[in-house]
Amino acid sequence: MHIPAYAHATIRATLPIRPTSRQVGGLDCYLCDEPFGEELAAIPLGPTPTSGLFGCRPCLTRLVTRARRARDAALAQDAERARAESADWLSARDRHLARLDSVRQAAESVAGLARDDDTEPLQVAWLLISLESAYTWIPDAPEPPASADRESSGLRDEMFRLDLAVITAREAVAERLAYHLINEAQPEEPEICDELECPAGCSGRHDSSHIDCGPDAVFETLAEHGITVEQPEPEPLSPRFTTLLGSSKAEEKRALIPGIEEQAPEILACLGIGADDTDALVSAAAVGLVADAWREGPLEVIHTADDGPSDGEIFAQSVDLYRRARAALMAARDEGPEALLAFVAVASDMDLPWAGGSRFALRTVSESVAEFVQHVDDRARFTAEVMREQGWRAGLLHRATSAAFKAPTHFGMPGWPSAVASAMERLAVLDRSGAPEALADLAAVEAALLKAPDRLGADALDWISHQALLD
Repeated sequence: MHIPAYAHATIRATLPIRPTSRQVGGLDCYLCDEPFGEELAAIPLGPTPTSGLFGCRPCLTRLVTRARRARDAALAQDAERARAESADWLSARDRHLARLDSVRQAAESVAGLARDDDTEPLQVAWLLISLESAYTWIPDAPEPPASADRESSGLRDEMFRLDLAVITAREAVAERLAYHLINEAQPEEPEICDELECPAGCSGRHDSSHIDCGPDAVFETLAEHGITVEQPEPEPLSPRFTTLLGSSKAEEKRALIPGIEEQAPEILACLGIGADDTDALVSAAAVGLVADAWREGPLEVIHTADDGPSDGEIFAQSVDLYRRARAALMAARDEGPEALLAFVAVASDMDLPWAGGSRFALRTVSESVAEFVQHVDDRARFTAEVMREQGWRAGLLHRATSAAFKAPTHFGMPGWPSAVASAMERLAVLDRSGAPEALADLAAVEAALLKAPDRLGADALDWISHQALLD
């Protein structure tokens, strides 16, 4: 007789404290104390098939039935409790999301008013103070019940969007007020106008597009306040800056990446990427942004450290960052280049565990990651500057062209399916006896590689990398 697992506790609760010798000897049922015979078979309950206590089928059937009813009643109660908890959680989550959205919209509006010359500087200052108050008064996010999916709540993403909006508002207000104070402190005919070669009749009012103090002024000014910061070594001006010294602002914008609109489509077409296919172009640009800003350069030093990430962890993280880069690039079309900060925040996060079930985080490595973080920020900001000066499409073309040369068969590129097909042919003939369990089902492995390689896990991707299947 099979005794289901859910009935074990019920049966154990009925075991006698002091069984009789006949019960221990398997002669009588420990429940009804009836003797076993031809009409009443003995069913062993352990600890072995030949020793311990024995019960009869009618008694054990009755106990299993009782346990099943108790289990079903508990399941029904748990389901009802989960429904009630879910309803309360969804209501609390929606209220919190609405609050975050309202404050985010307010932050975006403050940033817009700060850039509007019609808004008085004092009003701009009060707007920031009131925004900071609303931001501070946001309550802690409600905790979901155990039965709810924490990852799909949307609270973390919405809070991240709010943080970015508040940072943008602070930057806009700080810039507006800084130049307001400078202008207020200038005499009616400031000497700076001569340096800036202002036109006749200039009011003496200037904004960030007029004033550039150069790379060293901040260190000199801090020294006047008794603060010494070691200056970076001077480097020769790049050809672009040499050209721009005598150029107008419009010429500077055009010269950032000259010829990108004419040359890049031809290069991409040769590599199977249609520049007019927005979806394919964004995917390639996302691969290029990850390769340029995250994968190459300082990450190699971190990778080779004794406590650095494995090949599989880097592979899994690059796939996750590709998705984030793609989302940020799409958002930049409507929200502006500042949307790329969302990618930067994750790519350079010191405490965020990497994808693929990895426990690695940048803070755990012994090597300094300051250069890596700066590298990510610099490359992403350059893309943002290209978009700001030459348009969203120019920024995509720049990074997509980089991907075409550096990672033509990476996940997200047109060459990825062919790379996966070749890898599967080689994987099918390999001895996988020591491979991670995730690689046992080849059909599932191929589906995962095509759609989401990081879901195989960092260990499986590390094994694939060591076999050079995707090289």
